[in-house]
Amino acid sequence: MANFVDRVVLHVAAGDGGHGVASVRREKFKPLGGPDGGNGGRGGNVVLVVDPQSTTLLDYHHHPHRKATNGKPGAGDERNGADGEDLLLPVPEGTVVKSGSGEVLADLVGMGATYVIARGGRGGLGNKALASPRRKAPGFALLGEPGDAIDVVLELKTLADVALIGYPSAGKSSLVSVLSAARPKIADYPFTTLVPNLGVVTAGDERFTVADVPGLIPGASQGKGLGLEFLRHVERCSVLVHVIDCATLEPGRDPLSDLDVIEEELSQYVADESLGGKPLSERTRIVVLNKADVPEARELAEMVRPDLEARGLEVFIVSAVARTGLRELGFAMARHVAEARKALEVVEVPRVVLRPKAVDDSGFTVTRENTPDGEIFRVVGERPTRWVRQTDFSNDEAVGYLADRLNRAGVEEALFKAGAVAGATVVIGATDNAVVFDWEPTMSAGAELLAGPRGTDLRLEDAHRPTRDQKREDYAARRAAKTAAREELAAERKAGHWADAASEDDDDL
Repeated sequence: MANFVDRVVLHVAAGDGGHGVASVRREKFKPLGGPDGGNGGRGGNVVLVVDPQSTTLLDYHHHPHRKATNGKPGAGDERNGADGEDLLLPVPEGTVVKSGSGEVLADLVGMGATYVIARGGRGGLGNKALASPRRKAPGFALLGEPGDAIDVVLELKTLADVALIGYPSAGKSSLVSVLSAARPKIADYPFTTLVPNLGVVTAGDERFTVADVPGLIPGASQGKGLGLEFLRHVERCSVLVHVIDCATLEPGRDPLSDLDVIEEELSQYVADESLGGKPLSERTRIVVLNKADVPEARELAEMVRPDLEARGLEVFIVSAVARTGLRELGFAMARHVAEARKALEVVEVPRVVLRPKAVDDSGFTVTRENTPDGEIFRVVGERPTRWVRQTDFSNDEAVGYLADRLNRAGVEEALFKAGAVAGATVVIGATDNAVVFDWEPTMSAGAELLAGPRGTDLRLEDAHRPTRDQKREDYAARRAAKTAAREELAAERKAGHWADAASEDDDDL
């Protein structure tokens, strides 16, 4: 088990989107050039990729936490931030991706198959992208969205046509070694095989794979021994071969009881219906009475063969050591595999209609909730939640922009219908990272703090430029005013009235 892991819990996090930037163009001889802030880059995705060089999930067992890179923030001069790089995680073919609740998310079959398990966050818009005829100089930018963070379960289910099942030390590994070029570990003690061994067998024109599944014991379907760890590797096999040890010396064991015990465990195991496989108890069966090179075992095999055939089972007496009966067994397995493949070809696959969730879903709900802290109104929706995540609440103009967006989306009207009044507690978003505020229906959201309408700069407004005639008229008016002032001063001097007010007051005394 140290070199083979077929089930891991993987904690993945996609990259966060880069923040947009608020910037004003500054260039010599071009003052107030307008907004030029760039957008932030997209965060990297986390993608599972089927890799032929990967045979185990051991790497993810030792390093279960994986994170993609973040997007870069934007910059001035309309420079957008770079996107984060996608994180590609190689997995073996046959890997099943499940959620924490056990729901099958993806079944990765076929070399090069991919599945995005965590999507990177969107990059925030810079003030250049937020500019409009009414909002010519935004003094804010949008923040990047956080990437998805999710825990998934990876299960490796071996892709094989035939599975060899049976008690420990029944000779399954020996059969694989003589039927194919595989070289599994073989020893004379139980549970020698700790990992499934795959071998490729050629019988006539048919070529198929055989899996040596570790030994099963009573109670394997409930987790005893290594049963639950490796029964999942039988789910994809169309043919099950019971390998029965006819030379066992354990008391209370015989071929018929061994077969009944294993059949009971197979019937108790619940396969994933979402993967399209039928129950294990309904798969094609072949019984192999092994170790016929031992005289007593040969006699026992000949004795129980009629009883097994009476059950409708195809029985073969073989010896992996003496290599007898293997040719007939190989062609029988090839025949059943060909029939299973042919049946799969004629099965009409139902048409799958994909209805992906809209990226710009404008729907939302407003619910009235009673909490220990009092009554709240919760707004849940794709757009409102995303807008809240993108808002820089330290910027009054950005908060006002959020208020305008929510108002246009109809959130304020929905709050009225839900019974909200001024001062009511409103929560936007799910329980985690939700925004809480006291609702004011007529709140202008910071617009009154600006010198002009929100998003405008009076310095950038088109001012009226006077014509040359108007300039001449203004100049002439100023000259005339100065001439009139000089003439008035000269007239006062000529009149000779230069006495100050203090001397006149003294004479009156």
